[in-house]
Amino acid sequence: METVIIIDSCSDLPKDYVEENKITMMPMTYNFKGKDWTDDFGQSLSYEEFYREVRNGEMSSTSQINVYRYSEEFKKQVKDGKSIICICFSSALSGSYNNAMVAREMVLEELPEADISVIDSRCASMGEGLLDFYAIEMLKAGHSKEEIVTWLEDNKLKLNHWFTVDDLNHLKRGGRVSSTAAMIGTLLEIKPVLHVDDLGRLIPVTKVKGRKKSIKMLAQMLDERIVNSEEQVIFISHGDCLEEAENLKRMILEKHKVKDVVINFIGPVVGSHSGPGTVALFFLGEKR
Repeated sequence: METVIIIDSCSDLPKDYVEENKITMMPMTYNFKGKDWTDDFGQSLSYEEFYREVRNGEMSSTSQINVYRYSEEFKKQVKDGKSIICICFSSALSGSYNNAMVAREMVLEELPEADISVIDSRCASMGEGLLDFYAIEMLKAGHSKEEIVTWLEDNKLKLNHWFTVDDLNHLKRGGRVSSTAAMIGTLLEIKPVLHVDDLGRLIPVTKVKGRKKSIKMLAQMLDERIVNSEEQVIFISHGDCLEEAENLKRMILEKHKVKDVVINFIGPVVGSHSGPGTVALFFLGEKR
């Protein structure tokens, strides 16, 4: 039975890669400037316009993928004779994984022969995207559904997420830092370095003074934690700050020979919470 991999838009994978590989992508939605938008790789609303408006004070709210949308997609694929691997945005950051699990049970009641595996990636942005990438490449190389699911479960908690933000007020809105910490940090140009922990939560790890030092710290985290770098593809995502993402890539390549470094925007759903100026780095280590 042919296997299909279903991903969601919070993976922030490059649009060209998704289209070239004919990947089934479930878009999330967000409300912005009084209108509901689809997170569709910047086609309906460009990344640049989204971040420009956020910098000018616009606020965005986001919505998870509901049970109905998952169940309809699952039924469509099952009726087409496909086995399904559905890789979801971290359950600690969204209810989408739980909705996918409910949809799976609903579809199995109607279609008992359905073969549906739902994975809680416990990842975000291009961390989720990097997990998707490895699964897609395994499928293209002829690996079985069981082999891919096993690899995903065995390796998802090795996927390192390290990131820094430029404006603490976006983390304050999401409850990640207090109002006082955001105010003092802004005045003193304190930049937090955060990661995603084993439960898939955003966790502050340390603070440094100044933007350049915070991005240098991301490269340092890779220096300390990456394994078998020559076999890895590194992902970097950014909140409309390509030059700094490119600088991070340069720092990595000065010390490490890797297969490739892929850079892409943080989409508007994740970007609603991280804000403009976020730089994030993703790679595999022994652990997170």
